[in-house]
Amino acid sequence: MTTTEPAPTADEADGGTGPRMPWSVLEDYRCFGCSPHNPHGIALQFTEHPEGLSTTFRLGRSYESYPGVVHGGLLGVVVDETMGNLIVVRTGQIAFTVSMRLRYLAPVNVGAEYLCVARLGQGADGPLTSTSAEILDAHGATVVTATASYRNVSFGVAQDRITLSAPEATRLGQALTTAEAQHQPVPQHQPAPQHQSTTKEPQ
Repeated sequence: MTTTEPAPTADEADGGTGPRMPWSVLEDYRCFGCSPHNPHGIALQFTEHPEGLSTTFRLGRSYESYPGVVHGGLLGVVVDETMGNLIVVRTGQIAFTVSMRLRYLAPVNVGAEYLCVARLGQGADGPLTSTSAEILDAHGATVVTATASYRNVSFGVAQDRITLSAPEATRLGQALTTAEAQHQPVPQHQPAPQHQSTTKEPQ
């Protein structure tokens, strides 16, 4: 989305093909990366992607570094938000960033549209989850790559680090549980084994 457009409402941010972010149950959350309520943020909206989670964004001059070039730190926000929220909607756990590495392959231009795609790496079921992401320009060329590790923390543990009222904590805890349930793998039914006949054909 462009930063000059009005921020979407919570319902709009969760509409379309995008997964419902657990944070949307909080009426006034102010995440710089993904909240529609923060007038200074970038209001990222996420969409399910065959490889994970994606977001399309367009940043204006308020986020400029060199003239006409988006500040690299803001691109770190974009990839961190996309990778971290992928973990949240897949596991129902809070993801705290442990480390992140970016490579800038080409300038990201102010006012141009880009796509960020995040993927889960190995060890997604352990206490640390590795992820990767890339930012692509309108022609599909990769302009930024990122890898990161996140510590998965249950909401019960994370509550000590997050400022929430009791009703907000209840709503968010329920939303995270719902997110986890929606992404549980469906058991695959194996076909019954075919028994081979031992009867020999006459010669």
